[in-house]
Amino acid sequence: MPVSRSVPAAVLNVPRAPAYVVLMDGVETNCRVLGGIQKRTGCRVLLALKAFSLPAAFPVVRRYLAGVCASGANEARMGREDFGREVQTYCPAFTEGNFPEVLKNSDKIVFNSLAQWARFRDRVARADHPVSVGLRVNPGHSEVENPLYDPCRAGSRFGILATDLEDVDLSGVGGLHFHALCEQGADVFARVLASFEERFGKYLPGMQWVNFGGGHHITKPGYDMELLCRTLEGFFARHPGIQMYLEPGEAVVYDAGVFVAEVVDVVKNGVEIAILDASAETHTPDVLAMPYRPPLFGSGLPGEKAHTYRLGGSSCLAGDFFGEYSFDKPLKPGDRLAFTDMALYSFVKNTTFNGVNLPSLYTHSREHGLELIRHFGYADFRNRLAGEGA
Repeated sequence: MPVSRSVPAAVLNVPRAPAYVVLMDGVETNCRVLGGIQKRTGCRVLLALKAFSLPAAFPVVRRYLAGVCASGANEARMGREDFGREVQTYCPAFTEGNFPEVLKNSDKIVFNSLAQWARFRDRVARADHPVSVGLRVNPGHSEVENPLYDPCRAGSRFGILATDLEDVDLSGVGGLHFHALCEQGADVFARVLASFEERFGKYLPGMQWVNFGGGHHITKPGYDMELLCRTLEGFFARHPGIQMYLEPGEAVVYDAGVFVAEVVDVVKNGVEIAILDASAETHTPDVLAMPYRPPLFGSGLPGEKAHTYRLGGSSCLAGDFFGEYSFDKPLKPGDRLAFTDMALYSFVKNTTFNGVNLPSLYTHSREHGLELIRHFGYADFRNRLAGEGA
């Protein structure tokens, strides 16, 4: 998988590895594209914090986007305090313990079931600021190949079925939300939207807004931007006055993050294996969960270049591998490797399994160069597991 942006030398030579480096110029390029969609169609674009929650990047993102979508109390608070624009919050099920914080920090709250709405609707009505209620619905169509990421799979826990809304009084509901895409194009969105309108169109005259969810691969090369805009404009023409929303995560930071790791040892067991100071299990978990082979700057497919290695992680998990890659020169301890397109679903999902340190966080831009956000160490590992004075 080729990368569309090169890796600056300063990033490859980051002072401490492993490290994530968010390429702010890339983030801004993506956000300009998304901002252009807002201007043309009137559809507001929100950053999905579940994919990318980095306050250091928010000043750039909020120049272009309307706000954030949150997945619970902590993300809602980050959206309110650090992003400072509109906050929409959805969770499969809110609890008595976390709902007050959600209510405090949200402009729109999306409930996953009619029971949840009934449970909390009076508290929403008594909120000290205007909060619009939304319901997540199941659009009845998806084209996600991996069931792990398919919100509309059989037996899905996400969204209300159309049959369950029959004869329900929706007074007090301001919007509908659906999410059925995963790294997909505008053609898939158009088909999902048609299914949504077929099932839920009769409820739209009473709505103020509709959120079309995330998973739109808008900033990936080859994406059909014209089809997306025509699809949005067509929906608005059919349902004038409804505010439209998109909530991409990956599209905001596509190809705008680098994960730098260092070769620690090279061993042989039928194949050449380079062991890194990083871990796919703890640092890039989607590599194993998807699974997928992350792009690696300057490398080739196995056998394509002179020297092929299996890249292994630093945890005790037997399957902790990033994949197989080839290189022009043999790898040796101290060599730096740069995995690309690593801003999304990476540090937001990290763990300290095995006591492995979390990677350092940096940003990089042409204007400011490399800037440290934070290093992590023993205290970050211990404080998750031990009370004060323990």
